Amino acid sequence: MSHHIPVTHADLQAYVDGQLGAERQREVESYLQQNPDTSTMVEDLLRINKEIHKAYDPVLDEPLPEQLVIRQRKPSAGLLDVAAAICWMMLGGVIGWQFSSMMVTTAPADTLTAHLVKPAAFAHVVYTPEVRHPVEVSGDEQEHMVKWLSKRLKTTLRIPDLRSHGFELVGGRLLPSTDRMAAQFMYQREDGVRITLYNRHGGWGDEQTSFQYTKQNNTAVFYWIDGPLGFALVGNLDKLELFKLSETVYQQLN
Repeated sequence: MSHHIPVTHADLQAYVDGQLGAERQREVESYLQQNPDTSTMVEDLLRINKEIHKAYDPVLDEPLPEQLVIRQRKPSAGLLDVAAAICWMMLGGVIGWQFSSMMVTTAPADTLTAHLVKPAAFAHVVYTPEVRHPVEVSGDEQEHMVKWLSKRLKTTLRIPDLRSHGFELVGGRLLPSTDRMAAQFMYQREDGVRITLYNRHGGWGDEQTSFQYTKQNNTAVFYWIDGPLGFALVGNLDKLELFKLSETVYQQLN
């Protein structure tokens, strides 16, 4: 009796590196056909992989630059090894950045849409235009806000620091979310652009999902499940920029 083995981030990385067996490769390709967002990311990585090889593989065949030759000593082949290592570190860094948070998707898509994506997008549209009352608790009271919202959601919340991306914390608020409570944290950039991070304590069990991308009435959303908590990062940004922010959020929360 055969058993279906879920596609993991390790499988996706091995696929990009061309290290899968024929049968597993067919299974991954089938998975990618059913998951267009993941497929797009994999295609981008394959293209980046090809460009990196094109740009840096010739370096391995170049002679050692004259200014690097140590006089009265036999030139070492170690520099070529270093060059090769740098190339592969660059490639590995790009692939690791893309796949570090990709896990097996198990939560039903319609459940996530109804209980996470739509409420998050709607709350974003409602509160980000507010001038005087965009949040209930200001970012200046971050410690109080975390304790209060953690108590109401009956879980431990953390607030990511997105200043490295140019976003300052505005504050947060408590929200209803279908049959449960949710917390929304709002951030703002110098140009006035706002993004929100929606946190909801689940109903889907202790699961993990890959990043999923969608749009709700032209509002972009990256969302994922990590254990009992669901997260949705919402903003009118391009897909790559919002993905990078999601990566930072995920890394800080873990």
